[in-house]
Amino acid sequence: MNKLLTLAIVLLALNCKTPETRRPISVKTGSFIDASVERNKKLNAQEQASIEKIMQAQNKSYIASKNGFWYYYNNKIETDTLQTPLFGDIVNYNYNVKALDGSLIYSKEDIKTQTYAMDKQELFTGLREGLKLMKIGETITFLFPSQKAYGYYGDENKIGRSTPIICEVTVNSITQNQTN
Repeated sequence: MNKLLTLAIVLLALNCKTPETRRPISVKTGSFIDASVERNKKLNAQEQASIEKIMQAQNKSYIASKNGFWYYYNNKIETDTLQTPLFGDIVNYNYNVKALDGSLIYSKEDIKTQTYAMDKQELFTGLREGLKLMKIGETITFLFPSQKAYGYYGDENKIGRSTPIICEVTVNSITQNQTN
């Protein structure tokens, strides 16, 4: 009986040891991320060169936005009485989407008139920032690099992955949010 009690105490003591840290079988490095960064830098440089070539060929007065895209006014409203949309304002607008070669991807008829609550709904980054620059009645042509357009995945329909686009946008009306 004494041997049995001693054996039970020894087994209990062995089972109460502290857990050992498990080490990973393989160590990952940042090589995948580094390669991805390099690919994105090259893609961005290629898109930048293509966009600059278009701007030079068109000989328009393009403006570089602080948000990473370019634009020019097809129709600019010079009056100061109209304001650009603020957070929560409802913007009614039309636009089309073209490839950099000028071929039409989506016409204004395909897309139809859109209504957007500023910064309260989903919209691709470039168009969301572009609408903030516009007044009622203005038409602007935007050149969006892929990261400001539909990004890596495209629109999963007609716009492929990593595709820079041209959009011609017209603001029809801006309804101010009552809290602004």
